[in-house]
Amino acid sequence: MSEAAVKPSVTEQRIASHAMPQGGWSEAARRDALARLRAMGLPDRRDEYWKYTRPDTLVQAEPIPAALFDGEEEPVFGAIDRLRIVFVDGVFDADASDDLALEGVRIERLVEACADIHWARDLYGVLETRGQKPVARPLAALNTAFAADGVLLHVTGKVSKPINLQYFHRDESSDAILHHVIRVDAGAEVTVVENGPAAARFNKVMEVDVADGARFHHVRAQGRDHERRAATHIFARLGTESTFKSFTLTANGVLTRNECVIELTGDDAVAHVAGACVGDGDFHHDDTVFITHDAVNCESRQVFKKVLRNGATGVFQGKILVKAGAQKTDGYQISQSLLLDEDSQFLAKPELEIYADDVACSHGSTSGAIDEDALFYLRSRGVPEGPATDLLTLAFLAEAVDEIENEALREDITQRLADWLERHRS
Repeated sequence: MSEAAVKPSVTEQRIASHAMPQGGWSEAARRDALARLRAMGLPDRRDEYWKYTRPDTLVQAEPIPAALFDGEEEPVFGAIDRLRIVFVDGVFDADASDDLALEGVRIERLVEACADIHWARDLYGVLETRGQKPVARPLAALNTAFAADGVLLHVTGKVSKPINLQYFHRDESSDAILHHVIRVDAGAEVTVVENGPAAARFNKVMEVDVADGARFHHVRAQGRDHERRAATHIFARLGTESTFKSFTLTANGVLTRNECVIELTGDDAVAHVAGACVGDGDFHHDDTVFITHDAVNCESRQVFKKVLRNGATGVFQGKILVKAGAQKTDGYQISQSLLLDEDSQFLAKPELEIYADDVACSHGSTSGAIDEDALFYLRSRGVPEGPATDLLTLAFLAEAVDEIENEALREDITQRLADWLERHRS
């Protein structure tokens, strides 16, 4: 028998490198996820939704080591009053975290919520499973099967301050898998912010169930200058008159794939997904979004801006699916890139699939360089070329950043972008 005939597949090698947590209410969902993973297999470049991004380093058994990063002088969101929940290489750090008691929300660790009867039992792996059709997302199934830690947030009221999920990288070869489950009850509201490099390789799933009239806000800052490889997934389900808003800032990183899968299942629901990405050199960033309208008079927005230089690559794949009966749908999608040299590239695949006849859906995608006329205008008024270029770049990114409702968070993100541009100025 040949060596190829007996060598385990990439999927089986990756499965063998992890240990599945045993027992408790999540075990059935984990075993189901493992069966689904084996049936679909881990992704490769032949998969339609991975043709622009090489998944090799995300699926191989052992992660590629990533150098440790000492951190920033001023931590992201550091000046904002928030409740911190800290993970180090994918493991909860109680000493570094704040007291998990906060009015309007119940906070638990996934690994400690072992009772047979638990509210998260109806959600863990459920939204992820729904998000596997019509597009398979094997890395999310891998996460559901093997995630050893994460948080469970049950939001029952209007939470007074943001909940900050903070990630740290202390082991050069760490392979972190985190799974967060969030339920926002009817009329409740919460803001969740995330930041930090997390691990050499990071796989994260966040399942968010937003009930009728509830509001969920999410702001994420991925790294600064770090050799991370990350695959993240958000699966969200929206009820009647509910709101879901998510924004992601990505600054560098060797490979980042952010997937967002949203179902609008209640009438008059609103879903906004936005991102601003700045990359330099050995950088590959992929935003993949799939929004399904399955109710009347719902609104969705996808706003993604990427600034790329020195051979960096940006990818956007965004789809709006409007099901039959989802009348009065308002779907908007824009993806744009600013290429600061001739070596960088932006690959876009916008899609609309509509089965209702009373809708307003649009998409657009453009790539371009700095506006020379605008640059000349600023320079003629005494602004040096570097700062002038930074001002025009920030103006380009503003449409995405403006999707953040919280003014303090919006200002923090804008400052991070300005700092990055100054550090990477030619």
